[in-house]
Amino acid sequence: MPKLFTEEMKKDYTIIAPTMLPIHFGMIKKVLAQYGYHLEFYEGDTKEMITEGLKNVHNDLCYPAIIVIGQLMAALKSGKYDPNKTALMITQTGGGCRASNYIHLLRKALKNSGYDQVPVISVNMSGLEKHPGFKLTPGLIGKCVLAMWYGDLIMWVSNQCRPYEKIKGTTQAVIDHWVDYLAEVSSTPKFLGMTKMAKQILQEFDAIPKKVVERVKVGIVGEIYVKYAPMGNNHLEDFLIQEGAEVVMAGLSDFMMYCFSNKKIDHDLYGHNGWGLIGSQVGYKYIHYMQKKMIKCIKNYSSFRVPTDFEKVKALVQKFMGVGVKMGEGWLLTAEMLELVESGVENVICAQPFGCLPNHIVGKGMMRKIKEVYPNSNIVAIDYDPSSAKVNQENRIKLMLANGLESIHLKNA
Repeated sequence: MPKLFTEEMKKDYTIIAPTMLPIHFGMIKKVLAQYGYHLEFYEGDTKEMITEGLKNVHNDLCYPAIIVIGQLMAALKSGKYDPNKTALMITQTGGGCRASNYIHLLRKALKNSGYDQVPVISVNMSGLEKHPGFKLTPGLIGKCVLAMWYGDLIMWVSNQCRPYEKIKGTTQAVIDHWVDYLAEVSSTPKFLGMTKMAKQILQEFDAIPKKVVERVKVGIVGEIYVKYAPMGNNHLEDFLIQEGAEVVMAGLSDFMMYCFSNKKIDHDLYGHNGWGLIGSQVGYKYIHYMQKKMIKCIKNYSSFRVPTDFEKVKALVQKFMGVGVKMGEGWLLTAEMLELVESGVENVICAQPFGCLPNHIVGKGMMRKIKEVYPNSNIVAIDYDPSSAKVNQENRIKLMLANGLESIHLKNA
């Protein structure tokens, strides 16, 4: 029987969770603090985390499992935390992806390392596990969704500023200011004023002095962890900016809408019903409403490009594959590649973690078909695993960037 996280533990336990989205998670940490949870993200040496992961997870499992479990185990062994007053937190999707089973691998690692007393909290909306000391109340979920919305907005517009800033570091300073401010006001009514807050955020990013220069736009797609986590993709975004490219990447809300859509797909294809279907439809409509609000705010209050409505993203993929393909990132990964190319971002990096079979099928496996329909698309799959040499990854990306730069020169000739 797994050790439960109890109400009593909530008072004085530190909860450690894996890092993934620095902008989003900074706000979510503050939201959880309002509900009495002391959440921390352990920032250590990546090599140390990978080594720790390989000690506890078989190397034929997916790379995200190795690095996430390695990060949590490294945190416990760092001496920074009292194992008798520490809990770990990990998400479970409840789908066919092996990510739903990371929690069992983590518990095995804890047992083998002598940390049986450390409870592992499952964050899921599928009823897989429940802990009396951690409850996803409507208020907590609502504020986390709002933090996600602000995180997506800041990520989207900052990616359109960073490669063009005249003074290096200006964009990061604005990001830091707004993440800190939003975290500070997350317990006040100001946090709920999305339109007013978005207007101020957009105007401040718009005011950053920028160079007028054309950059190679590079879209990033892939398995959710290596797509977003700097630790999981060798700081891919920083490398692309250093090489003079502009990063284009869909927000976390697209992944959430994908997950909610799959409940409806299960109903249509397999006759699944129940409260889960109703809840997912409500969730989808709400997050889609928020995405449309973001698009409207960006159009009305700034000069930035807007993200694509998820309904269009979902429609694009149906000419290429059935939406019943939904293990891991499933049809969403192919849909994101199509949306990028359709919107003029022809250079795409598909981040492929070792051991993620669904990701290879809907990512690398669809590249040829996409290129047949869109001959100008410049898509490259980059593999991430403990043994991958960073220099090899970067050389492949540089070749893709060179092709992208040549396309710009040919268009402008």
